[in-house]
Amino acid sequence: MPPVSQHERTDVTELLTAWRGGDASAASQLLPIIYDELHRCAARAMRRESVGHTLQPTALVNEVYLRLVNQTRAGWQNRAQFFGVAAQLMRRILVDYARARAAEKRGGGLQAVTLDDVHDAIDASSTPDAMQILELNDALIKLEALDPDQARVVELRYFTGLNIEETAEALGVSVSTVKREWTVARAWLRRELSA
Repeated sequence: MPPVSQHERTDVTELLTAWRGGDASAASQLLPIIYDELHRCAARAMRRESVGHTLQPTALVNEVYLRLVNQTRAGWQNRAQFFGVAAQLMRRILVDYARARAAEKRGGGLQAVTLDDVHDAIDASSTPDAMQILELNDALIKLEALDPDQARVVELRYFTGLNIEETAEALGVSVSTVKREWTVARAWLRRELSA
């Protein structure tokens, strides 16, 4: 994802503020500004999905955007918060899709997750199956109860494919903080998923 200029941050924040204030046209003005960035996030997320996945990045972006514009209680503050919510929605959509695939299979053909599989999945170098995504999601829910900041880092890095610098920008924290949280979260998830 290319660096975002201060002008782009301001435009998105102003449109979010207008949208929060009841300006319905702000949502339609926002889409062209954020669409490319959402599409890049969706494309990265879809690269981790198994071959033959029927959901395409464009469909994922459209579903995320529809859910975003239907957020009636969202108190949009800024661009970082918006993309954080978008990351959560992408995660939910992909997890729901994985649940549906796992339910169709009723467990048939699913393999146990090994520590190596988890390490690969967390590092985004493999394509996990539906069960692995569901197990990772369950572990992430537990991590969120223990440390919400670490869970957000994993969510942004894994489900939307943001790198360390992009994650730091989205969360409004330093790169060193994200590196530290990512290292600790990965270790915790490895332990949790190997149990």
